[in-house]
Amino acid sequence: MKSPSCLPLEAAKVICVSESPIDAGAALSQFQKAAATSGGIVSFTGNVRGTSAQGSVTTLHLQSYSPLTEQGIERAAQTARDRWPLDHITILHRTGDMRPGDTIVFVAAASAHRRAAFEAADFLMDYLKTEAVFWKKETTSEGAAWIEPRAEDYQDNARWANTETT
Repeated sequence: MKSPSCLPLEAAKVICVSESPIDAGAALSQFQKAAATSGGIVSFTGNVRGTSAQGSVTTLHLQSYSPLTEQGIERAAQTARDRWPLDHITILHRTGDMRPGDTIVFVAAASAHRRAAFEAADFLMDYLKTEAVFWKKETTSEGAAWIEPRAEDYQDNARWANTETT
């Protein structure tokens, strides 16, 4: 049985992990309405790539470990709230089987000023790429394999340990 859709966004629910497709345009529209008085809104939408080092991607399968996955994402969201003066955060993450072009993740942050929104969204994406409890299995023209974050992903995430709140 598929999990319920993350949309429409509920004011109190800023984190959603679901097998249902993510409509990033609708999520952004709803987020902009919720953050209408914020000076800066930053969003990131991540999609399944069509190619990888192993060949042409046919499917990507993501698994999570609920509620551990959601609890970790909530802790990262709270860390972002503690570090930057944020008005709103939304994190939507897809699990299950996806095809190239499908949206995997939508992250949005709003603040009075752009820099805080940019940095919070970047911080949250770095967390999702390297620390969130997800397993990814990629099927390509060469076969199927579980994939790990790249060294660059870990380097991106490590920089947050060396920075102060802005």
